[in-house]
Amino acid sequence: MGGGAMAERPARNLSGATVIVTGASSGIGAAAAHRFAALGATVAVVGRSAPATAAVARSAGGHAHLADFSRLDDVRRLAAELLERYPRIDVLANNAGALFSSHGLTPDGHERTFQIGHLAPFLLTTLLWDHLKQSPDARIIQTGSNVYRGGRIDLDDLNSTRGRYRMMRVYSMTKLATLLFTQELARRMEGTTVTTTAFHPGMTASNAFRDNRLASFLTHSWLSPAITPEKGAEPLLHLATTHDPRSVNGRYFHRFKHEEPRNAQARDAELARKLWEYSAQLTQAPNWRSTH
Repeated sequence: MGGGAMAERPARNLSGATVIVTGASSGIGAAAAHRFAALGATVAVVGRSAPATAAVARSAGGHAHLADFSRLDDVRRLAAELLERYPRIDVLANNAGALFSSHGLTPDGHERTFQIGHLAPFLLTTLLWDHLKQSPDARIIQTGSNVYRGGRIDLDDLNSTRGRYRMMRVYSMTKLATLLFTQELARRMEGTTVTTTAFHPGMTASNAFRDNRLASFLTHSWLSPAITPEKGAEPLLHLATTHDPRSVNGRYFHRFKHEEPRNAQARDAELARKLWEYSAQLTQAPNWRSTH
């Protein structure tokens, strides 16, 4: 596909498919949940807020599942719940994320932005792996960001304890990890029916900036260039329904346009492998050495 946009072709039929959307209590996740339901899918609405998650699930005709990604035990419980409820999983949308204006560790001992945006979806994906393989066309779609371009990963400082804490530096590093995870996931899934992609939705008005009042105000202001969650969800819907998932496997899209990684670390296959190994150790996740 080179640097071109995703081809416009008739949408895949999602009738009877099971779609899991994390971070679905608001923003892009909530918008996507409604769109998936409209396409006939059974939607698992995963969120942190009980009232908001229940409201989205109710309006989308889906099922609410609560999980706080700052607690890995919540992720493990969520995975067990999903595996018990759904015989098959056809789409896993790893959409949950957050960023924080000050340094803080989760109860698991990891920096908050990095755990919520990378370690938690990494763990969830590995725990759902066997179910995903049972689908004839399973897709794992990661919500990324173009801030990955300025990110840098130091495997010896994944908790960002060195130097002054900078919110966007840590967020950029986490989104770089999303790209590396997508690439390594595609490599390890070779020979299976599962594909994976990552995408930048565009600057979207969402609750990801809830910890920073100024950033939250700016993204929701009428003066902001931020797009609506409905528009931000469009690339996710497109990737979930495109008829040729192999052509986008392991790739990153800036909305609908394929982008070759603009960061040297994002092209480092050895770093991707090492990050996977570190992530498996930190989360005590199943560590796939071979998928077939």
